[in-house]
Amino acid sequence: MKLRSLTISDYDQMAALWQRAGLPYKPKGRDRKEAVEAQIRANPDSFIGAFEDKQLIGIVVASTDGRRGWINRLAVDPCCRRRGVAKALINEAEKILRKRGMKIFCALIEDSNAGSMELFKGCGYRVHHDIVYFSKRDSEQV
Repeated sequence: MKLRSLTISDYDQMAALWQRAGLPYKPKGRDRKEAVEAQIRANPDSFIGAFEDKQLIGIVVASTDGRRGWINRLAVDPCCRRRGVAKALINEAEKILRKRGMKIFCALIEDSNAGSMELFKGCGYRVHHDIVYFSKRDSEQV
C-alpha cells in the first residue's frame, strides 16, 4: 500500500470509492468536482489516498478550523477493510495536521457507525458524550 496526496485527476476514483464505501455523496453540492478542486488547490496535502497498484482503496480528508484538526470523509473500499488502511490514513492525516500546528484531532461519526467508532477508539480517540452537534445547511447538497 502506498499513501500519497490526491489531485483533481483522482476525482473519479475518489467519487467511486465514496460510493462503494457507502459515504453520503453530493455530486451537485459539496462533492462536485469544482468544489473538490478548490479544496485541493487551497490545501494540496489535505486529500490523502491509499493505493494498491494504481487502484485507490482508501481516502481521508484532513482539515482544520484553525484550532483543531479534523479527520473527514474517511473511506476504505469494502474489499480492503480490516487491513490497516484506515489506521494508516488517520496517522498520515494527523501528521499533516501537526505540520499545520494542530494538537487536537477530531472526527464526527454517525452513532450507527460502530466500526468507525471502534477504529477511532483504537487510534487513541475519546468519545465525548457531552457534545451535541448542530448544523445549518443552505441546501441538502452542501
